[in-house]
Amino acid sequence: MEVTVKTAEQLRITPEEFELIKQKLGRTPNFTELCCFSAMWSEHCSYKNSIKWLKTLPRDGKKMLVKAGEENAGLMDIGDGYGVVFKIESHNHPSAIEPFQGAATGVGGINRDIFTMGARPIASLNSLRFGNLKEAKTQHLLAGVVHGIGHYGNCFGVPTVGGEVYFEDCYHTNPLVNAMSVGILKNGETISATSGKVKGNPVFFVGSATGKDGIGGASFASADITADSAEDLPAVQVGDPFQEKKLLEACLEVMNTGAVIGMQDMGAAGIICSTSEMSAKGEAGMRIDLDKVPTRQKNMKAWELLLSESQERMLLVAERGKEQLVIDVFEKWDLPCSEIGEVTDDGMLQFFMHGQLEATLPAYELVLGGGAPQNDRAYSEPDYFKKIKAFNADSITVPQNLKAVAEQLIQIPNIASKKWIYVQYDSMVGAGNASTNAPSDAAIVIAKPTNKALALTTDCNSRYVFADPYKGAMIAVAEAARNIVCSGGEPLGVTNCLNFGNPFDPQVYYQFVHAIKGMGEACVKFDTPVTGGNVSFYNQGPEGAVYPTPTIGMVGLLDNADAKMTMDFKESDDEIYLIGTQRNDINSSEYLHKICGVEHSPAPHFDIDEEFNLQKAVRKMITHHLIESAHDVSEGGLFVTLIESCFNRNLGINVTQADASVRSDAFWFGEAQSRVVVSVAKEKRNDFVLLLEKLNISTTYLGNVTEGGVSINGESWGTVIDWKEKYDNAIGNLLAGHESENAISAL
Repeated sequence: MEVTVKTAEQLRITPEEFELIKQKLGRTPNFTELCCFSAMWSEHCSYKNSIKWLKTLPRDGKKMLVKAGEENAGLMDIGDGYGVVFKIESHNHPSAIEPFQGAATGVGGINRDIFTMGARPIASLNSLRFGNLKEAKTQHLLAGVVHGIGHYGNCFGVPTVGGEVYFEDCYHTNPLVNAMSVGILKNGETISATSGKVKGNPVFFVGSATGKDGIGGASFASADITADSAEDLPAVQVGDPFQEKKLLEACLEVMNTGAVIGMQDMGAAGIICSTSEMSAKGEAGMRIDLDKVPTRQKNMKAWELLLSESQERMLLVAERGKEQLVIDVFEKWDLPCSEIGEVTDDGMLQFFMHGQLEATLPAYELVLGGGAPQNDRAYSEPDYFKKIKAFNADSITVPQNLKAVAEQLIQIPNIASKKWIYVQYDSMVGAGNASTNAPSDAAIVIAKPTNKALALTTDCNSRYVFADPYKGAMIAVAEAARNIVCSGGEPLGVTNCLNFGNPFDPQVYYQFVHAIKGMGEACVKFDTPVTGGNVSFYNQGPEGAVYPTPTIGMVGLLDNADAKMTMDFKESDDEIYLIGTQRNDINSSEYLHKICGVEHSPAPHFDIDEEFNLQKAVRKMITHHLIESAHDVSEGGLFVTLIESCFNRNLGINVTQADASVRSDAFWFGEAQSRVVVSVAKEKRNDFVLLLEKLNISTTYLGNVTEGGVSINGESWGTVIDWKEKYDNAIGNLLAGHESENAISAL
């Protein structure tokens, strides 16, 4: 067929990009070649509208063992000869169309990024966003996504240990499904995603056979979701966690044979992506016979084989003469293993089908940072900022009945217990999860075979980022670090998943640019370099873009797993203190947004130096064994932090508002940052106070832990059991109606 600019546009290639492709090839590409450029130059693979700004993020650190973006995932030193491998990625568009498989294959793909480097995955986390939970569509998406994550993770044998879930109207059409995986490896035993430079080394296809599922998935993820997106259903991959479990064990085993030069998983853009990226990194090329690729559907065309995103597949380059070592391992695990080509030394990719040359492409011109255009998009301040700047807190009447507000607040889905969700995940399989005895602000996982532990978290309050992209992104990094510090850990590094709307919209791009700037500044301050991650643009539907959501996945380290700090109050009569400054601030709080109905208000108070000093103080309090619990103040404000600290042991609180100059709704429900609630045994009170005076950190005595009663400002608010029932069952009660039953039964 004749390839024209119209053909290119049908493949989501702009006329300007089509001309650039012709220049790089010195000719007009054929259809198969154009399909390869469509996938590899898609936003999802090339980052053409984001790479300029991504390069400004701090990407170096003393504990980084590979450079950011150099491998499939970040790798940082944790001591004792071991490293932690971690990464977060999105699977938003597939999950919007087919929530079960979209979420399941997101989990599968991110785990392959970990074990393709030679690390065994030990923990998964996620960050999820949905629309209004009262709507049948949201209930259907939630049920499908949660079932998909649970099914794949549980069957694969990696525990889901943490995450976050938010419900906002802007995610109605386009939910966000961000999956994070963490693994451990022995330093020096990393397998690189490279072809190597040796001409003639064999190229193997290993793992599941290839089908037509997922074809065009990378391009599909680089477009807005519309009413017609369901017609793109073939772009959603289908996963098999049991096959991936076998692939994991086979890959870790084959790495020990000494035969492997390099290996990469086939994720977005399938074979064309793995062949081009491995060749570009090895400064080599490949000659591939596509008819040797194992298939599960007959008569697949060359472009279909190259672009298929069938799951549980790897591309492996071995040392010539050691082919049988590779074959034997995969035969043992009953997995397809086919030698499909060899490494060449000319930098070109040649794809043959039954002896006929189907495509000739320069590997480097296809890959991220190679030949794809690197666009410099225009941006302008969003129009809605005028509404934010016009907000006046004095227009909000302080409620008389604080208890009634608190009861509403803890039943808002963003705040209420996510028990309905996490009981569907296996948090124990395969790893030493140290978070099961008592809850902590970050998930704590033992880093076997060492005595150390990892503190893991995903964080982003996207409403803060919507209100102020720069400050909101800083808060996301700061809260992740605060959660790790409150759990007894030291923050190590960051992986990010940057979820935004259409980058061609200058107001959306403004959000992206300023979020990157804020994130970068915060990562420098907390010495948490960005090890890698994912950009997901085009997250919007007919009603507009989602909130800007730069999700932060952060890993921290505890030198001793026993040093873990938990968030639950321990003993009746322990004293309760607020570390940090209480402020007259209700901006962007759940209280203001969900109960008062205010959509536009500034981000809450945040000062990065104040935050940094607070975290240093909390770390010292934990190191000196001066506190019994620590829980940071976040969504819902001080009251929610206090009541959540009560639940694990069914202890209560007797606390009073200590500052009459602060309006009562701001005191109890405001979300000003840089605050932590701690409990202190009376015999440690003096040492505790002396330390904080020495550190010049603001500290407020709030009251005492009680046997189970809840008293606020001298007024009885019932028992902690009453509050726990409301908190635990809020989401389940919302999902108990017939709409939810229909949504779940449809699975």
